[in-house]
Amino acid sequence: MKLKKNSSKQKLRGAYYTPSQLANALVNIVAPENISTVLEPSCGDGVFIDSLKELGFIENITSLDAVEIESDEALKVQKNYQNTHNVHVFNEDFFEFYNRTLNNKQYDLILGNPPYIRYQYLSESQRKFQSNILTSHGMKANKLINAWVAFLVASVQLLSENGKIAFVIPAEILQVAYAEDLRFFLSEHLAKISLITFEQLVFPNIEQEVVLFIGEKDTEKKGIRIIEMNDLSGFDTLDPQQNGFQKMQHVKEKWTKYFMTAKEMELIQAIRSDTRFTKFADYGLINVGITTGNNDYFSITENTCEKYDLEKVTLPLIGRSSHAHGIFFTDTDWEKNKALGKRARLINFSDSPIEKYPTKHQEYIAFGESSGENDGYKCSIRDRWYIVPSIWVPDAFFLRRSNLYPKFVLNHCNAVSTDTMHRMKFNFGVNPENILLAYYNSISFAFTEICGRSYGGGVLEILPGEMGNIMIPRIDSISEEIRANLLNRVDAIVRKDADIERALDLVDKEVLVDLLGIDAEWCNQCRSIWKKMQKRRLGRG
Repeated sequence: MKLKKNSSKQKLRGAYYTPSQLANALVNIVAPENISTVLEPSCGDGVFIDSLKELGFIENITSLDAVEIESDEALKVQKNYQNTHNVHVFNEDFFEFYNRTLNNKQYDLILGNPPYIRYQYLSESQRKFQSNILTSHGMKANKLINAWVAFLVASVQLLSENGKIAFVIPAEILQVAYAEDLRFFLSEHLAKISLITFEQLVFPNIEQEVVLFIGEKDTEKKGIRIIEMNDLSGFDTLDPQQNGFQKMQHVKEKWTKYFMTAKEMELIQAIRSDTRFTKFADYGLINVGITTGNNDYFSITENTCEKYDLEKVTLPLIGRSSHAHGIFFTDTDWEKNKALGKRARLINFSDSPIEKYPTKHQEYIAFGESSGENDGYKCSIRDRWYIVPSIWVPDAFFLRRSNLYPKFVLNHCNAVSTDTMHRMKFNFGVNPENILLAYYNSISFAFTEICGRSYGGGVLEILPGEMGNIMIPRIDSISEEIRANLLNRVDAIVRKDADIERALDLVDKEVLVDLLGIDAEWCNQCRSIWKKMQKRRLGRG
């Protein structure tokens, strides 16, 4: 973890200033209609106020309140607008401003770019304010929640009866688990939500994907819409009405689903309700892989194994995507990984007294201590840092982070995995090969993109609970010969690094359509959903 004392002043403040082109575009969208009172809760250098002035809206505003915690920045804005009677600058923490303003004043428009401050960088008083704001509106407060979430919740509470809020916020709102309560809160308190997304990064020099969030209060419920743009130049031809609103489901699910059309969402709901499909989680226990606390130390090559005579205290390891050559992880695969010099063994020291360990094993532990391998948090909190907990051999593995698609792999050599893979133990009576075959199809691949999240750099990340929600077809009865033939053909496609769509074509037709009687059009539509969401994710790579 990066300690607070080592962090930049900018990072501690969460201050990433908005490009003027972006500020102008946002103001143009939200400011023209019946705006009397305006609030900018973290005005920074005043870019949104400048936009209101440059675009000719500021003269029509009765009162514009700008809040800024940094005194230098607040002073600059005050000087720039000292002769503008309707602009009022408050040099204070927005949380304090909110506390004294709530129930005393409301705003027709609240806009800005709230600070992206992690919990550990907040002061103790800010943490209390943030917690109170969230819990008082039925939301959980925890150490994962960023300050922008509380800014958004507080600002919604300050809106007038038909007010609008327009924020530049992290794209995390679409998908991360800690924003579940926020998504539900916003769907309950706003009649219309528009999200403008970008294929390209729009903040200079920082790897932060953002969206423009526009929320509106109204007596008539309209729903939610997502407008996708390549970059800021798209505003030149933007028609905010180009996408109609979809009915908003008042649940905590990810908003990435709204990248689908209403027709596509109906199909997804139909599949969820269809008894020919079930969740991955219904077939067994899904757990994160082994958390070693130091993969480089506990995952070793053959050279290290021989040097310290560790063979008897190691297990076969599938450590990365490149270790999984096909849809089965076999002894041959493991031998190949060892020969290639990969970290193909995981150390599993016994719980006997260290004095009874062989000398070579004690030497490896001493080497780890002398080189600081035991200083990491996970290792340091163990009674004996070199004994890794929760080691068990699973039936299958599922890649946690992937590029084109995540591999689901059966374990044929009693291997284990680190937390780069999830591990699955099937319920009693489940045929592992039926489940393996059930995953490689267009419908399950579409659900993988829907349930997972864009981690950054084009990577798909999926957590154990999200994997458990992937819908797969029920294959209760299939001849062993047909199943073996299909799995061998899929395995060959994966091992050759061929186009995975060849495998999907095969399973879609021969299993979903011919065996289970599923409509081929469902497969075609889900293939389209998968490719659309995959393309959007890979565009950020």
